[in-house]
Amino acid sequence: MASLNRVVLVGNLTRDPDVRSTPNGTSVTNFGLAVNRRWTNKQGERVDGVDYFNIVTWGKLAELCGEYIKKGSPVALEGRLQSRSWETEDGQKRSVVEIVAENVQFLGRAGSSQSFQDSTERSATLSESANRDNPPDIDLSDIDLGNDLPF
Repeated sequence: MASLNRVVLVGNLTRDPDVRSTPNGTSVTNFGLAVNRRWTNKQGERVDGVDYFNIVTWGKLAELCGEYIKKGSPVALEGRLQSRSWETEDGQKRSVVEIVAENVQFLGRAGSSQSFQDSTERSATLSESANRDNPPDIDLSDIDLGNDLPF
């Protein structure tokens, strides 16, 4: 049976990245991400909510996140869910589910009034696999989608 563990989020940092190093010198960065959502409740009212996520980056990506983003910065990221558990010094068991980001896209400056589309056009994409070839640009205006679209 096939399995998939993939997460894609767009949101704003809730705190400055915390950059540390492992004993062997590998950089690791932790930061929080807030993702807004909106839905309509049973009474027909629009309701706004926020979900918070713990994010971890490793290696060169961790160093770049620590250098270029800060609390409030908008980012898009792709990664995987990871759960881990440990025991505290006083014997209590703790566990956490976090997102290990493998790609982080900087979308602009915190508090900037530029639109989402404008900021994504000027964004810097960072990837764990920096040597990977970029896919070619595709012009979707030449594709005839017809009138069969359900929206």
